[in-house]
Amino acid sequence: MKAFIPDDFAALIGIDWADKKHDICEYSLTQKQYQLSVISSKLEAIRDWTNALKKKYPQQRIAVSYELKKEPLIYALSKYDHLIFFPINLQPSLNIEKPLLQAVQKITPPMPRSELLVRHMDKFTSLEPESAEYRIFAQLVENRRKRVQDRVRLTNRLTATLKNYYPQVIEWLAEKDTMIFCDFILKWSTLADVQRAKASTLTTFFHAHHVRYAYVIEHRIERIKSAHPLTDDCDVIVPNQLLAKHLIQQLKTLMQAISEHDVEIKQHYKACTDQVIFDSLPGADPVFAPRLLVAFGENRDRYQSASEIQRYAGIAPVLEQSGKQLWTHWRYSCPTFLRQSFVEWSGESIHYSS
Repeated sequence: MKAFIPDDFAALIGIDWADKKHDICEYSLTQKQYQLSVISSKLEAIRDWTNALKKKYPQQRIAVSYELKKEPLIYALSKYDHLIFFPINLQPSLNIEKPLLQAVQKITPPMPRSELLVRHMDKFTSLEPESAEYRIFAQLVENRRKRVQDRVRLTNRLTATLKNYYPQVIEWLAEKDTMIFCDFILKWSTLADVQRAKASTLTTFFHAHHVRYAYVIEHRIERIKSAHPLTDDCDVIVPNQLLAKHLIQQLKTLMQAISEHDVEIKQHYKACTDQVIFDSLPGADPVFAPRLLVAFGENRDRYQSASEIQRYAGIAPVLEQSGKQLWTHWRYSCPTFLRQSFVEWSGESIHYSS
C-alpha cells in the first residue's frame, strides 16, 4: 500500500460530521494556511462543495480526514475519485506523540484531523475502497447482527408481557424465537383458550411443527390441562393478550428477515475465495465465518501485525500512565460491530478449541 506524504496533495481537509451540518477545516499546501467553513448535510450541499474543491484544485488529489464511525458522509463522498480518505480517531490510543495529540485536541474541531495529517500523515493509513461485491456482503453481515439484537429485545419484551398473565407458556415452550412458539401464542393467546382445546387438536399442532416424540407431546398436554391461571382479572389479561399478539407478529417478521439475510450471506460467502480459511477457525460456524471474513476485509495489507487489528477493533486494552500511576482500561472508541464480532466469536471458540 502506498504511503502518502502531504506533498502528494493539493489540500488536506478535516471534517467534523454532524446530523444537520458538517464543519470543514481546509489546509492549502500552497498557501500554508487553514480555512474553516460549514456546509449543510444535504446531498446537494455536499455535491456543490465537492465540485467547488475540484475547480479550486483541478487535476489534483485532496486528502480528507474524518472520524471512522461517521459513515453516511463518506458514502456520499466515495464516488469522487480525487478524494483520498484518512480515517482518524482522536484518541490517545493512536501511535503519535501524546503531548501533540493533547494539544491538537484543544483546537476547535475539525482542525485536529487536518493538523495531524500535516504533521503525521505517515502514521495514518488511507482508506482503500473495497469492491462493490464486498461492500454488499459486509453490509448484509452487519445488518443481520442488528436484526438479531432486535430479536433479543423483542423476545425480552414478549417474555415480560407473558409473565404478567400467561407465564405457563414460557415453561412449555422455552425457545421463544421459534415458529412453534409464535404460532402457539397466536392460536391460543390465553391459558383458558388452550385448555379448551382438545388433546387431538394440540397433538395435530405439535406434529405440524415437527414435534414427533409422543412422550414429549403427552407431557406438554398434561401440563396444559393441569395448569392454574395466574390471574382471572380481565383488566390484566385483555391488554397484555393484545400486546403479546402484536409482539408475536413483529417477531415472526423479524425471524423472516434474519432468514432472508442468511440466504443472501451464504450466497455471497460462497463466492469468496478465502472462505476455506475462515471455515477452518474453531467455532466459526455459518454465522461467524462470514463476520470474520468481513472483519479482515479484502485488503490484507491494511494491517502489518496482529496487534494493529487488535487496537483498531478495540479488543486490545489501553494502557494509561500519569506520574507513578499506571492503569489499564477498556478501549472506548472503536468500530463497535468489529469488536463485537471478535468478542462473540472468541466466546464461541471456547467450545471447540482447547
